[in-house]
Amino acid sequence: MTFTNPVLPGTHPDPSICRVPGATRADGTVAPDDYYLVTSTFEYFPGLPVFHSHDLVTWTQVGHAIHRTEQVDLSTVPSSGGLYAATIRHHDGTFYVVTTLVHTQGQGGHLLVTATDPAGPWSDPVWLEGDGIDPSVFFDDSTGRVWLTATRLADPGEWEGQTEVWLRELDLAAGALVGPEHVLWRGALHGAVWAEGPHLYRVGDHYYLLASEGGTEHQHAVSVARADTVTGPYTGNPANPILTHRHLGRDFPVVGVGHADLVETAAGEWWTVLLGSRPYGGYFPNLGRETFLAPVVWEDGWPVVAPGVGHVAGGFPLPDVGARLPGVGSPAVVGQPAGVGAVVVHETFDGPGEGLDLAWNQVRTGDPFWSLTERPWHLRLPLLPATLSDVATPAFLGRRQQHADMDLTVRVDVDPAGPDEWAGLAVRQSEEAWIAAVVTRAASVAVPGGATVRPLGAVPGSVPGTVPGSVTGGREVLVVERFGGEEVVVGRAALGPLGLAEGPVDVVLHATGQEYALGVRTLRGFHAVATVHGGRLSSPEAGGFLGVWLGPYATGRGTTTATVADVECVEYRGR
Repeated sequence: MTFTNPVLPGTHPDPSICRVPGATRADGTVAPDDYYLVTSTFEYFPGLPVFHSHDLVTWTQVGHAIHRTEQVDLSTVPSSGGLYAATIRHHDGTFYVVTTLVHTQGQGGHLLVTATDPAGPWSDPVWLEGDGIDPSVFFDDSTGRVWLTATRLADPGEWEGQTEVWLRELDLAAGALVGPEHVLWRGALHGAVWAEGPHLYRVGDHYYLLASEGGTEHQHAVSVARADTVTGPYTGNPANPILTHRHLGRDFPVVGVGHADLVETAAGEWWTVLLGSRPYGGYFPNLGRETFLAPVVWEDGWPVVAPGVGHVAGGFPLPDVGARLPGVGSPAVVGQPAGVGAVVVHETFDGPGEGLDLAWNQVRTGDPFWSLTERPWHLRLPLLPATLSDVATPAFLGRRQQHADMDLTVRVDVDPAGPDEWAGLAVRQSEEAWIAAVVTRAASVAVPGGATVRPLGAVPGSVPGTVPGSVTGGREVLVVERFGGEEVVVGRAALGPLGLAEGPVDVVLHATGQEYALGVRTLRGFHAVATVHGGRLSSPEAGGFLGVWLGPYATGRGTTTATVADVECVEYRGR
């Protein structure tokens, strides 16, 4: 029986994991162990999602480590800044998450938050001194001491991009680093850049330092070193790197693997979680860096990843977690970890509850611009002045794209007062790379600003598109693409002739590989307004570290307006 990778599809990079042994029940039996995992989120809020699993394969989000605006200031963070790689650990009943906040005009650097319940609430941050990124906390049970490691640029470096892993003792009671600093590692290979993502472990009589190098793109690789004492000196594994896919070429199904963390099960098995990307339709990893799971064995005192296989792709036999868990081995679980197979998420906003589902994010701040109560059974979005092109918080709520083939429908009720009032859906990678399909009010000219209108793409089963320029001043739908600093209207259609002159509109995205068809649903079916190449939203094309988020979007395009957009439902359907 096997599972299918990735175990967390969509943008879930830099995974870190810990195990909490199961408690002994009143009847003397022992509950299954709990595993917790956290990933990076950069400029998105809430940040650092926390996931739970009993079997290492099926994961359920339980909260976020950053969930209050007063914890961190992301308001000035550009895309791919913000909350970098975090580490999660558990010790004596407390969970610890340490991360780095970068590229903010507010307080930044390394920060530590704690909780007794991984679902939260999490504490206000303790800010820790020290340079660089990718901090990790290590509890040395053999001595009772606690240590912090992180990565920074070497000064002086032997080559551009050389980094070093440093170590200092952490006094948890004082909330400060104490004692001397120790430089542990500058990378396994001469000339390799960005030895990062360090984690320390004690296995047997040795301390092990796991780190990745080569940059978090195609050249990514995992290396390991060991020492007799925590402060070193560390000696590299002669087999370094112990895992990489760079030699397999850009056509391999999974590329850029790295940034790994290790965990041991109650049965004595070792596993690693790590990031990787799945390009499709060319070297276009739209889904971002995802979380994968692979087995580890120890040979001659060194870890070996994916023994007998040597790479991470497809699946592996199910982990032995030391307990018979309900559902493990059933057809519903084997080969179908959460989110990998066909998935339908249909959200109808049918009550205020305690807020939105944990899968939703907004950009940069946690201030709730949206409402679930102003119009019952709807998500109300104001048409904020901010747009997706601004380093600000636009009225955009997104969830990760997790499938190459998927459909997104946003049913929106909006009566725009003019051509600068937009409401519909958006696919966001950054300020410089996004696509939107929006309901607006037609102006007196066919194409505002002389923007070009490219031909409509053919979509199976779609209604033929209208001719650009048939503008009557009624509502219309625009498809707009931004890439490379240019914002272009790539398609438009009047809604009146489609039977949508007033009332709610189903704005639709059909993604089939890199063909992103956007339009509206009518009584005759899907009406394609434009088709764009989704690969332009991938990090090799757009830059940065992120895959895409998609969801409802509304804007006044620089103008404050009283117009609101009411979203009746959102459906994400992974195929």
